[in-house]
Amino acid sequence: MKSEDTPFVGGPLDGRVLPVLLGITGHPPKTYRIPVPDPAGGPSTVLVYRRVQAATSKRLGLHQGWKYEYAPEGDASGRRFKLPWSPGAHKGGGSGGATPGGNADE
Repeated sequence: MKSEDTPFVGGPLDGRVLPVLLGITGHPPKTYRIPVPDPAGGPSTVLVYRRVQAATSKRLGLHQGWKYEYAPEGDASGRRFKLPWSPGAHKGGGSGGATPGGNADE
């Protein structure tokens, strides 16, 4: 597996550079979750960092790497990928499909 040293901005990991595993496309994951155990033995808290563009080149405006910024709200974005055939993917109802709801002759 290939990894890339990625800087973290904000939150408890501010200023640290950690190696992050890259995906199939060569990019790090969009969100990086770090579980932190509770010293008192309670439930662990999860720190959430979101991937943002680190910089752009001056001349052509090309992308120059990634960094992670701290998201204090956690996973409140609700941007989970759902496949069309997964249960609960279509919460709207039955009026938007290609098959009509009733017979046209009625």
